[in-house]
Amino acid sequence: MTDLTPSSWVVSAGRSRRPGEPLNVAPVLASNFYLPSDRIYTRGEGTTTSEAFEEVVGGLEGGRALAFSSGMAAVAAVLHRLPVGAVLAVPEDPYHGVAGLCEEGEAQGRWTVLRLDLADTAAWIEAATTADLLWLESPANPLITVADLPAICGAPRKPGTIVAVDSTFATPLVQRPLDFGADVVMHSATKFLGGHSDLLGGLLVTRDIELHEELDHRRKLTGAIIGAMEAFLATRGVRTLALRMDRAQHNAMILAERLEGHPEISRVRYPGLPSHDTHEVARSFMTGYGAMMSFETAGTGERAGKVCEVAELINHATSLGGIESTMERRAVIPGQETIPPTLIRFSVGCEDVEDLWADLDRALRVTRG
Repeated sequence: MTDLTPSSWVVSAGRSRRPGEPLNVAPVLASNFYLPSDRIYTRGEGTTTSEAFEEVVGGLEGGRALAFSSGMAAVAAVLHRLPVGAVLAVPEDPYHGVAGLCEEGEAQGRWTVLRLDLADTAAWIEAATTADLLWLESPANPLITVADLPAICGAPRKPGTIVAVDSTFATPLVQRPLDFGADVVMHSATKFLGGHSDLLGGLLVTRDIELHEELDHRRKLTGAIIGAMEAFLATRGVRTLALRMDRAQHNAMILAERLEGHPEISRVRYPGLPSHDTHEVARSFMTGYGAMMSFETAGTGERAGKVCEVAELINHATSLGGIESTMERRAVIPGQETIPPTLIRFSVGCEDVEDLWADLDRALRVTRG
């Protein structure tokens, strides 16, 4: 079934199709198995439940997937493979968990960390000749900057240098970094892949067999494999990824355009808008613009917080990528104090777009000074 479109693949992949077997892969709630067997212990070999999830997402990305207990467990598996003295290049304002790991490595004298402007393609291409790992996050959280992945991932690099891309915001339906030359793609399955705000999970996808085996070994050593129920829920959730992304991206584009003209908004950050700093880069290789945006309200940071609080349909909650819309003021998150104080990160869901707009417009108008 390798010639299927992504929307058919997510529905059909990861099923046994053997007579008498369940249509949907069931959660295997077991830690060990009868011997002799190739599957001995769940921490080491996983289960048929986790394998189904890995098959679906690996096929979407065009590689082999490893499922982890969380997105941060997946990130740690990549960063902690760096030897002492390694040079790591990361965005100036990476996801705060990644920033924490970088700071820890620096404090322990393990790594030198280069912090680069995600939009400065030339700086990343230069770093590829000296750094041991390039960690890209695109679109970025929460400023929604899009990196020029084809240029950076395809640039000449020092032998042994790894390029990893956190593609959580995009999903494999919007971009496939491995096609551009990336070595590893990371997803927080907690977000769009799971899609229902009810699980923690992460994934790493590679095409290099040796790198895949190394990351698999690290997952075993750290006990970071995804749980059976989480893998079951994630597989069930990813089945509707194409449907959810179609609706959510449609909603996001309409809302971004309307917010850009709203008198209570000073700036909208969405790659689909021509006004976005990296719109042309996004348009050059992405197959959509995703369902994540951020916008800055007029007035104070406290006013932005009130907008989140008084919304009735849009949920005032952290995280993102669920079928329901969520928004939050990011400057109050520890480690994100440099974010503009009035910035609200908005994960656009699958509700009716007119209901979402009515809720947003009302929240903005009732909180103006």
